[in-house]
Amino acid sequence: MASLLIVIVTLLAIVAIGGLAIELRYRRMPGNDLELTSGEWDLAISQPNHYLLIGQMEFRNRTQGFEIMVPEIEAEVQLLSEASLDKIELTPRIIPMHPDAPARVDNYWFAYIVKRKPTQMKVSIEIKGENLDSLQSAWVKIHYITYGPDGRIPKTRHVVIPLQYPDPQIPSTPRHTELATVYPIRTHLLTHLDDPVEIVKRYILPHAQPGDVVTMGETPLALIQGRFRHPSEIQPGWVAKRVCQFFLPTSSLATACGMQTLVDLVGPTRVLFAFVGGAIAKILGKPGMFYTLAGEQARLIDDVTGTLPPYDQFIVLGPENPQHVVDRIQQETNLAAAIVDVNDLKAVKILAHTADLSTKILEQALRSNPAGNADERTPLVLIRPLPPGAK
Repeated sequence: MASLLIVIVTLLAIVAIGGLAIELRYRRMPGNDLELTSGEWDLAISQPNHYLLIGQMEFRNRTQGFEIMVPEIEAEVQLLSEASLDKIELTPRIIPMHPDAPARVDNYWFAYIVKRKPTQMKVSIEIKGENLDSLQSAWVKIHYITYGPDGRIPKTRHVVIPLQYPDPQIPSTPRHTELATVYPIRTHLLTHLDDPVEIVKRYILPHAQPGDVVTMGETPLALIQGRFRHPSEIQPGWVAKRVCQFFLPTSSLATACGMQTLVDLVGPTRVLFAFVGGAIAKILGKPGMFYTLAGEQARLIDDVTGTLPPYDQFIVLGPENPQHVVDRIQQETNLAAAIVDVNDLKAVKILAHTADLSTKILEQALRSNPAGNADERTPLVLIRPLPPGAK
């Protein structure tokens, strides 16, 4: 048994070292590292039959020593609605705002060189039709070509903008546990335009009472932080393509893009180390060590289909610095708060919580997954602990 284990470990190490060398060599290429920011967006016109969305976005050249050109660009818009889109008209338009060249009057995008200084553009999306109040959100896809040291590469910046904001209210039929009353709170579709504290102020504070607790799902927080990636933007390397094949199909790391997301976060060396260490631990009867060795993000990544539309088309990472978020919520609202990861299997993982919060109440209140894992759009849960002795 010992000799077999040594052989397996040796073979895994040889393969891992060879793959890592290929991966690192490929990643050292300069590439066309041109970033298009998500930008700032505003619903400039909001009338029953006429919406006008305005966004201002920026190109930033992060490829040191190289100039990157943008010869082509276009906007595509997908509306998400509770009703038919048959009688709705969309007119997207992109207007360059370069510091050294005015826009053309015919709306033609002329090829532009992005040097060290960033350049900006304005995106206008005009929406006309009947009963626009049924629209939920606009999924904007800015398709553009980068032309530089890595050739001619198509890229896309995805931006999701909410178009519907429900009134702050709590459900008339809450859920009850032995320790608390639980209210799933419906919000608009959360995006990079939001702030977690302002979301709590808008939807929770109008109904909050002293002693209440608010929880936010880890995925909605990650979406607010812009921590999601479309698979088309991910280039799986040697490590991701091989290691993903050893995971169960239900795992978010069982696809090359899902695994590459982890590789991009922690590096190929750590992923390979976790893979080899996890394989040895599994042989010795200790499964699950890969996730421990690879770090917390390995458990938090949600692959495609893992969340509500249109984010079901994306890979969503775990949130960044959740402890700072809950501390801010408490400082600005006086509410105890937690960031949680809950599923329909009654598993409750608390990523961060304020110091005065009882995890026992949290776990019991959230065990039934009141926020849901489908399209409920209830990323917040208001927990109202029962008075001592009450049931």
